[in-house]
Amino acid sequence: MLENQKQAEVGQPERTHAHSPRSLVVLFRSDVLWPRLVANKLFRKTSGSHAFVADFPAADDDDDDNNNVVFGTEFDDGGCSPDADASRCVKRPRPQERNKTLKYKLFASTWNVGGVAPPDDLDLSDWLDGGEDDDGPYDMYVLGLQEVVPLRARNVLGADKKRVGLRWIELIRAALNRRSHSQRQRQQGDGSGKQKVHPVRDGGRGELACRDYRCVVSKQMVGILLTVWVRSDLRRFVRRPSVSCVGCGVMGCLGNKGAVSVRFWLHDTSFCFVCCHLASGGREGDEAHRNADATEILSRTTFPRGHALNLPLPHKILDHDRVILLGDLNYRISLPEAKTRLLVERQDWKTLLENDQLRAELVCRGGAFQGWSEGAITFSPTYKYYPNSDAYYGCATAGQGHRSNKRRAPAWCDRILWRGAGLRQTRYGRCESRLSDHRPVRAVFTVEVDAPRNLNSLRSFFMSERFDRAGSRSPGAADQLLRKDDVVNSARFGDTL
Repeated sequence: MLENQKQAEVGQPERTHAHSPRSLVVLFRSDVLWPRLVANKLFRKTSGSHAFVADFPAADDDDDDNNNVVFGTEFDDGGCSPDADASRCVKRPRPQERNKTLKYKLFASTWNVGGVAPPDDLDLSDWLDGGEDDDGPYDMYVLGLQEVVPLRARNVLGADKKRVGLRWIELIRAALNRRSHSQRQRQQGDGSGKQKVHPVRDGGRGELACRDYRCVVSKQMVGILLTVWVRSDLRRFVRRPSVSCVGCGVMGCLGNKGAVSVRFWLHDTSFCFVCCHLASGGREGDEAHRNADATEILSRTTFPRGHALNLPLPHKILDHDRVILLGDLNYRISLPEAKTRLLVERQDWKTLLENDQLRAELVCRGGAFQGWSEGAITFSPTYKYYPNSDAYYGCATAGQGHRSNKRRAPAWCDRILWRGAGLRQTRYGRCESRLSDHRPVRAVFTVEVDAPRNLNSLRSFFMSERFDRAGSRSPGAADQLLRKDDVVNSARFGDTL
């Protein structure tokens, strides 16, 4: 019975007679669950800020090789009504003690995979490489995918097809750790003995880190998948991860368009990453729908309220210290199609960018993305290509097998924006994967992070969820826990996820 239920959950067909009792039960379950799923989506019922996929840290020991993937607990976090002013940026007061500043290298990328299921032999190493003069390894990876499943009615209205998302996560895991191992071997063979990653000591043990990568949090909403990875030795300094999903698609609420947002703390700095898929369309005036989607995402995305050391936890996207927004933003070039194609052939990026819709929203007063930053674009438009081809859709020079009556003017639909001090972009480019009709876009950042001078200080322990739970059990539980440990290790993360 359990085996049959498992097969039904992963979408495998069951061999049942048309009128057997078991087939009637399956049909009854689908008839009952389908309206419930649709109602939850229409009424914007959240799945819970802790309903996500992550690597479960089974032990405090950093050498643990447990890479199991588990689902977080679902609950109603309450209080998710958006604030009246979503554009404010809250500056939280810092404690009087002086912190030290650590610098990390962050790799961010967005890729619309066009509903194409990843082949078993798909190698993502080229995508996760920083490009020419790659200065990896990186301390953190932020990867956003769109259309991991086709945007059909059943996928939009029904339960999320997590099997495909988990497949992408496993392929990413394999590629990241394969890359990490090869870089470690090259460093070991380098006679200079220089360590390229930031020398953050592993919990005070004096061991420089160049470890495998662990998934901090992954979340899927219909076709949007956002997954964040850190070096395994850094995961112990990550606290309070949570997610928030906003649908802006059909009827203004379904998840065929919208955003998945992830937030957490690294040391004493809050991060928020947003993966978007905004309204499509190349007609005049369609950019207004994209602007409306962006405004909805910034206003409706909320995270659980709370305090730590009397400091309010960030509640909205713009409340966080470091924010990166990426995805298929779908902004087009406001020029006639023929002229756009001619300028693309000439690689006249300056003229094209002067007419780029997103650039207008970045620089114009009152624009949807006023106050955000984007790096210099020096690469070809990333949309729309024929699959397995370097020819743009509707291009006259396309091969006979690629001819189509539909025409899509090339555009930079796939973008990476950021906001907040302490973020410096060092690279911005595209990858040449031919899997879908989009090309992936990737960026490399240097990120400044505040951390206590003593990484084993009591302050880091008080900021952790472990202390919160100890205090909630009984008034004296936290004191007993402190007396139990002669030395409190701030890096303990075993209870976070």
